[in-house]
Amino acid sequence: MTSLSVRRVAAGTPNGPAVLLIHGLASRGSADWPDAEWAAPLAAAGRDVYVVDLPAHGDASRPQAPVTTTEVVDLLAGVVRDAGDPVDVVAYSLGARLAWDLAGRTVDGRPAVRRLVLGGLSPFEPLTTVDLPAARAALDGGPEPADPLTAMMLGMARMPGLEPAAVLHLIEGLAAEPFDPAAAPPRVPVLLAGGVDDPMAQGIDALAAGVADARVVRVPGDHLGALHDPAFRDAAQAFVLAG
Repeated sequence: MTSLSVRRVAAGTPNGPAVLLIHGLASRGSADWPDAEWAAPLAAAGRDVYVVDLPAHGDASRPQAPVTTTEVVDLLAGVVRDAGDPVDVVAYSLGARLAWDLAGRTVDGRPAVRRLVLGGLSPFEPLTTVDLPAARAALDGGPEPADPLTAMMLGMARMPGLEPAAVLHLIEGLAAEPFDPAAAPPRVPVLLAGGVDDPMAQGIDALAAGVADARVVRVPGDHLGALHDPAFRDAAQAFVLAG
């Protein structure tokens, strides 16, 4: 059974909606969102914080078959249901791709998301071009993939703490439902953030143009550096706490 791992950090005195933090590919919640930098200040400001590990990551289940975007977003909607109210979401990279879809959901008749911070989001879908047979052949002892993107994704799947076959199942399932930002853009306030040296995030202005209430912020760093730059953290937290 595919599942998330969910950790709740309770606010001392609740003062606003919960905040859901969604990490990127080949990471985990505690790596992308260190408690001292995210859960602690948000909880101190009166927000419950939910830190998830996505399937194939961290303490979550290791899929034995493809897991689609719809299935993962269903799991995230379950976290919203547990929170009891629409949540604010801060998400990065793959997490941002999933959060875009989560923002279009309703849970128990109410919108799932109130405010949305999306970092490191590409308007394009790279996962459909991953050569999964070549990646799996390499895992079985065959030659390394010749395709650079496939080789990069396989390298990420092999990172410590991950089960490469499970990560490839996740990639396969996500690729079956490619990201299409024009299909259902969020109808909630959105902050799009990207590193000035991150080629993946160079299209966030185009994404913002398709969202009714969106703003863009550029922060120092490449794809990984921007995530951990104080400018991203400050902008994201100010955005969710201002609402």
